[in-house]
Amino acid sequence: MQRRATLLALAAAVLMPRLAFAERTPSPPGAEVYIIWPPDGATIPTGKFWVRMGLRNMGVCPKGINKANTGHHHLLIDTDLPPLDQPIPSDRNHLHFGAGETEARVELPPGKHTLQLLMGDYNHVPHDPPVYSKKITVTVK
Repeated sequence: MQRRATLLALAAAVLMPRLAFAERTPSPPGAEVYIIWPPDGATIPTGKFWVRMGLRNMGVCPKGINKANTGHHHLLIDTDLPPLDQPIPSDRNHLHFGAGETEARVELPPGKHTLQLLMGDYNHVPHDPPVYSKKITVTVK
């Protein structure tokens, strides 16, 4: 009986980490996401501004729709990339554009901020390999 319990515990320890990770959708070859505006190093005179998002060799599709070679934008603000094998968080540092938006009005307090884009699939999980932009810095006056 103890041996069976030990084997079950060992199996659970081996399988559990795999279950915690989401299945990842392949990204198309050469896919690239980038921030069109604002440019890196920009000084923004007001806290409300438009972020324009660009994408090459990949399509934009709303969340929940599983279509090959597509995804939707996530804007990361003042944070690093999240774990790439899990759904992208949704909070003030991880903005989701699940309706397929390619531009958005954001509001940030005065100071220096970092912006980065990360594509997510229909379940908000980064693609494999992940498609993310260069991190840029902007200053809000």
